[in-house]
Amino acid sequence: MNPAENYILHQPEPYRSILLHLQVIIEHACPVLELKYKYNIPFYYLNNKPFCYLNASHKKQFVDLGFWKGNQIQIHQEHLVTENRKMMVSLRYKTLEEINDKILIEVLQKSQSLY
Repeated sequence: MNPAENYILHQPEPYRSILLHLQVIIEHACPVLELKYKYNIPFYYLNNKPFCYLNASHKKQFVDLGFWKGNQIQIHQEHLVTENRKMMVSLRYKTLEEINDKILIEVLQKSQSLY
């Protein structure tokens, strides 16, 4: 098992369920991505360039799906969190039920088209 998968599987609930669901959707929607373990979190790469990351924030109680070129994503901006970041945006989830697969897949595909 690689460190990124180990990170996901060893998270307490509800983070583990959210992360596993996101992992399945990401890898299904963008099968060319490569899962690595960078900056102590799971990080997906596309063509050896950072694409998106998964981070379980226990302190703030959410899972962050951050997009490297997020400032260029022009769809579903009402769901994207910037928090004063210039380049990156993220989709945030506190529960598994909050995940809208359709929005997630559309954001993933738009982000992939930027590479």
